[in-house]
Amino acid sequence: MPTLDNSATTVISSNLKYPEGPVHCADGSIILVEINGQQLSIVAPDGGPARKLADVPGGPNGAAAGPDGDIYICNDGGFDWIPMPLPNGQKLLVTGNQPHGYSGGSLQKIDSATGELVTLYTDCADRAFPPPNQPPVWNPPFQLRGLDDLVFDEAGGVWFTDYGKQRTYDKDITAVYYATADGKSIKQMIYPLNSPNGIGLSPCGKKLYVALTFASKVVWYDIPEPGVIKPNPASLDGSHLLSADLPGQSMLDSLAVDSEGNVYVATMLPDGLNPMSNLCR
Repeated sequence: MPTLDNSATTVISSNLKYPEGPVHCADGSIILVEINGQQLSIVAPDGGPARKLADVPGGPNGAAAGPDGDIYICNDGGFDWIPMPLPNGQKLLVTGNQPHGYSGGSLQKIDSATGELVTLYTDCADRAFPPPNQPPVWNPPFQLRGLDDLVFDEAGGVWFTDYGKQRTYDKDITAVYYATADGKSIKQMIYPLNSPNGIGLSPCGKKLYVALTFASKVVWYDIPEPGVIKPNPASLDGSHLLSADLPGQSMLDSLAVDSEGNVYVATMLPDGLNPMSNLCR
């Protein structure tokens, strides 16, 4: 799998507190979330320091513009942050375990008219493919744990991943969900999954791509119509494999699809276990 040439990369803003989920605006500005900063921020078209748009307590992890023009946010509920020393004397903050006081994950939005942070979903009862001899609903509802990334389809529905939370001796098994933007309907579409992360749709909207962080692979699913998955009968979990041919350790993170259908996936630790390997060059 080819990698991007970063030799011409330009820094347009710095001192961000674990930025994620960039949204490119029509005027050239960039809206993003700062997970550790617990806020939604904006960077001007010509760069410079980010300006806070709204406080987002917990862990705003992904952002996307919805059909109504509001910004929708995957809130992971926060992390224990691990400071790792760098050669220049500074410290790199790395996400850790489920934090003290954690109360769950949620799908939220910033109301563009009022600036209010609105929580749309915190749990889900309905599931698309229950195992044999099990009911089609979770009772009690399945709590959202560590929402990560999201993408809207042409019908205005939103697909999102739940990365889950890790604790000292165990971690969550989670899912991919499909929900309406009005907060009235949510369904668990792909379960069980181990740390699903980036998510995206093909230009035609007929393929859903999901990056699996620790499996180091990108899988895709047939989407015959909005909010519907057609399982692959040739696989045990209904998925199709896009790629597992990734260099090094390559734990996967965010994912994007361009207008020609090319899939781009961000990788963590492509050179192995040392998170400072690239920083020390």
